[in-house]
Amino acid sequence: MQVDVYKTNGSPSGEKVTLDPKIFEIEPNDHAIYMMVRSIQANQRQGTHKVKSRGEVRGGGRKPWKQKKTGQARAGTTRSPLWVGGGSIFGPHPHDYVVKVPTKMRKLARKSALSYKAKDKAVIVVEDFNLNVPRTKEVVSILKAFALDRKKTLLMTTKTDAVLFKSGRNIPTLEVREADKASTFDILNSKVLMIQKSAVDVLQQSLKN
Repeated sequence: MQVDVYKTNGSPSGEKVTLDPKIFEIEPNDHAIYMMVRSIQANQRQGTHKVKSRGEVRGGGRKPWKQKKTGQARAGTTRSPLWVGGGSIFGPHPHDYVVKVPTKMRKLARKSALSYKAKDKAVIVVEDFNLNVPRTKEVVSILKAFALDRKKTLLMTTKTDAVLFKSGRNIPTLEVREADKASTFDILNSKVLMIQKSAVDVLQQSLKN
């Protein structure tokens, strides 16, 4: 599958790149995508929720009244879960929500997401570009050249580019990720993929079996 390479002004550069059909033209596996997105979202949960049991609530050390001959129900502590101010029964306690996904399924999920984007013609390959200093205006002008200033876009770069990241982080519709680190969720959460030319090889190498 060959696609045109575009300049940053939106015009074709005359070059073409080949997208590996084993990555961009497979039959998408929806279950793999579901498992990967579920794993990503679950692993983001802090799991720090906590309530106090009757043994952790302050007070309640003395028996409120004697066991018999008061006409009231027996009580051993004022911190019983039945009392106001008492502990909680079966309340949440800290734990992680990690959902592990096998490496092969991780790759299959990313390939499936990329194949969906390619099928929808939502993949744009652009010439490599970088900025000397962080300038959001320049990134916005590039997006406008492709009519993407109002569409959720994932920009894939070859490597970490702090200047480009800082230039794009104030644009609500743009996410900047390294090609080999963009997750299944990142790909699906965007309308269009904008991939720098040299990042195509990085992306395809990361997904080879």
